[in-house]
Amino acid sequence: MSKITLRDGTKMFYKDWGTGQPIVFHHGWPLSADDWDVQMFFFLEQGYRVIAHDRRGHGRSGQSAGGHDMDTYAEDVHELAKHLDLKDAIHVGHSTGGGEVIRYAHKFGKGRVARAVLISAVPPVMVKSDSNPGGVDISVFDDIRNNTAKHRAQFYQDITFPFYGYNREGAKVSKGIQDYWWRQGMMGSIKAHYDCIKAFSETDFTEDLKGVDIPVLIMHGEDDQIVPYENAAPKSAKLAKKGTLISYPGFPHGMPTTEHETINKDLLNWLKS
Repeated sequence: MSKITLRDGTKMFYKDWGTGQPIVFHHGWPLSADDWDVQMFFFLEQGYRVIAHDRRGHGRSGQSAGGHDMDTYAEDVHELAKHLDLKDAIHVGHSTGGGEVIRYAHKFGKGRVARAVLISAVPPVMVKSDSNPGGVDISVFDDIRNNTAKHRAQFYQDITFPFYGYNREGAKVSKGIQDYWWRQGMMGSIKAHYDCIKAFSETDFTEDLKGVDIPVLIMHGEDDQIVPYENAAPKSAKLAKKGTLISYPGFPHGMPTTEHETINKDLLNWLKS
């Protein structure tokens, strides 16, 4: 397996297939690079070089005790990009990975990042506050923390229902997709997953979005039960200097998996535009 050793000694796993312009995929909480399998296979066949990593504490990467914050995640990606000598790269992030993408692009991406894509992503900021009255109440994240710390194995099965919209009337539930989500989640560190909840829910990406000059595509399902649409995608699109928004009525948070044909097609069209 391909791994690099990060500055604090943590080993980070990554996949790197093909040649051509690189597309780097950043996964959501609490998953791994495997969540991008369908996209990696699709874009590899389109002639791109495709790369995905397991965030520290997730999947096959080292289970460090600390460093589970957006600044560290972005610096980890920076080390990987330098190691692979990535230039003119497209960075695609889902959910938490979208926050990682825009923080990396803002802090380290000059000369290396050509475009950014945020899918069902957490920016600008998720948690409700006086300055973000439309956000999600902190009690929701406290409940996720409690379930992760005390009931992780069952919780990681239960959460797949709202994640993929399987709790909606008429939804066709895929046990295979649910099992795949659970397998990825249970591979990771409970400590990393617990700490990451604060990172994805409380980090404010407003200045990151304002600070990038590259084209940014925001793709979001309007029936997202994990990262509610109205407080995320439209705001991110307005903050980004070169933001483009594509919204999808009825699509769930996990739409890169359940609606991959649509998402892959629209993403490819934007990359070629």
